[in-house]
Amino acid sequence: MTAQLIDGNALARQVRAEVVDRVARLKARGVQPHLAIVLVGDDPASQVYVKHKVADSEQTGLQATLDRLPVDTTEDALLARIRALNADAKVHGILVQLPLPKHMNAQRVIEAIAPHKDVDGFHVANAGALMVGQPGFVSCTPYGCLKMLESIGVDLKGKNAVVLGRSNIVGKPMALLLLQKNATVTVCHSGTRDLKAHTLQADVIVAAVGKRNVLTADMVKPGAVVIDVGMNRNDEGKLCGDVDFDAVKEVASWITPVPGGVGPMTRAMLLVNTLEAAERASGG
Repeated sequence: MTAQLIDGNALARQVRAEVVDRVARLKARGVQPHLAIVLVGDDPASQVYVKHKVADSEQTGLQATLDRLPVDTTEDALLARIRALNADAKVHGILVQLPLPKHMNAQRVIEAIAPHKDVDGFHVANAGALMVGQPGFVSCTPYGCLKMLESIGVDLKGKNAVVLGRSNIVGKPMALLLLQKNATVTVCHSGTRDLKAHTLQADVIVAAVGKRNVLTADMVKPGAVVIDVGMNRNDEGKLCGDVDFDAVKEVASWITPVPGGVGPMTRAMLLVNTLEAAERASGG
């Protein structure tokens, strides 16, 4: 058995097409959805990420503005900029690109963003809303993973799911989303004792550790669905995930590639969150 691919690029195109339609309806009512991105410093990877986010926004009709602040910007100055964006009624979503320079407290900066403009879904108010099943913004990567699972028609009710990675950005929100779909969820990490015993029971595995080949074929139950969130480089410098893709695809029923899997969907869900922020602000 060779797994079918969950094509993140194709699914992201569908999501963006839906965003285009919804943006057009908002514009017809005189509302221009607006995402404000703040980049501090000159981290090369961050510069690439924000470039894509601006381009994605503009291609779907969203307005995107990018504030580039020097690496020596003080935390107080960044917080003041965030407060100004919070107060700007024309700005619907705010994203501060991570990582921040070492002299800044990332959590303090995130908490300064108004929850109703926190389209990255990292604010404690949005994390808490997810915990209790209330409306809020879900962080974009787990949101994208859930949409990928929905796209293949998998019924998560009663399924065993393993989330491999316990971070606040992916692991914990992903586990909560799966629990809301009535799956039985186990959260593990690369150092979990007898990890293989857990993964072999899983119908769905979400690998989000940030370590190459942390999930191998002998750890996967035949027919399982595997979502690879990892973003690493192999010995040749090529992008790869957390999953031993070539081997695992011969065991799983569905699998996401890297690149072209979760990454495009993460960016697409940022557009959806920004659009939803604008819709809420405008009354629907």
